[in-house]
Amino acid sequence: MESLYLLIPVAIVFAILVVRLLLWAIDSGQYDDLDKEGWRILADEDSEGGAPGSNDHGGDKNND
Repeated sequence: MESLYLLIPVAIVFAILVVRLLLWAIDSGQYDDLDKEGWRILADEDSEGGAPGSNDHGGDKNND
């Protein structure tokens, strides 16, 4: 019974430490999607809207 007076607080401190480490890992980006960056590089650059003239409607022939 006396050993529980030591083991219960140690287990609580250990559980708090594990939760804090998990939250730190999530906040620091350890669980980000790793495949997203690889597919982003392979994606067509025109789909991002950063290509010159992609939003420019000044050259449309249908513009009356």
